Amino acid sequence: MPRRRRIQPREVLPDPVYHSTVVTKFINGLTRRGKRSVAERIFYSAMKIIETKMNAEAMVVFEKALENVKPILEVRSRRVGGATYQVPVEIRPVRQQALAIRWIIESAKERSEKTMAERLAAELMSAFKNEGSAIKKREDTHKMAEANKAFAHFRW
Repeated sequence: MPRRRRIQPREVLPDPVYHSTVVTKFINGLTRRGKRSVAERIFYSAMKIIETKMNAEAMVVFEKALENVKPILEVRSRRVGGATYQVPVEIRPVRQQALAIRWIIESAKERSEKTMAERLAAELMSAFKNEGSAIKKREDTHKMAEANKAFAHFRW
């Protein structure tokens, strides 16, 4: 955490196909070892797969899936006295989006489909239907926050 001043968030340019900054952030999350063009190819292929399988606008499915995965609460560790408590706190919208993107990508990597584009498309479609491992991750986070509700008064 900086001591002098607030850090200005970087401007993210919208992607060329859907003109969305959220898509750019998602592609940035997919990028490995600086291979951005590979990540773009994977994402746009996944969107084509979604359009063919669901007969729906791929961007609508993507946005709804991201919205479904976004967590509202999480637990943060807080030391009080000699004990460490898991304190439930609300999550800022920027972090909600970042966590949702991260969880969808992680869940897609763990799937068993053949290509990454197919895995990503399947994970986005299952998140759209409120199922899949990214949704399970959000549910687990919410359960943890609910279980530690008694320590909410330690919030800072």
